[in-house]
Amino acid sequence: MEYVYAALLLHKLKQDINEDKVKSVIKSAGVEPDDVRVKSLVAALSEVNIEDALKAAPIAAAAPATGAAPSGAAAAASGAAPKEEEKKEEKKEEEALEGLSSLFG
Repeated sequence: MEYVYAALLLHKLKQDINEDKVKSVIKSAGVEPDDVRVKSLVAALSEVNIEDALKAAPIAAAAPATGAAPSGAAAAASGAAPKEEEKKEEKKEEEALEGLSSLFG
């Protein structure tokens, strides 16, 4: 996970995501970088538009939650409270976003 965070940090700082910079970020965190993981990450990210992936991430995470919640009649029949489930999901998403925002300011 620290490799992905390193790449996100470099992206946020508008730096090129290359092996040397990822290694440098990992080392500055006090971890000895694994060359194979660094190479794999850089190679995988070379074909990804990170900005688009970040924009799509909250939508992709929210889609299963709305599809899984029971609809009106089904919720009434089962006794489930979809609003409570949605609030829990929103809280989890907010907590995750808070964690990410603390990384990026």
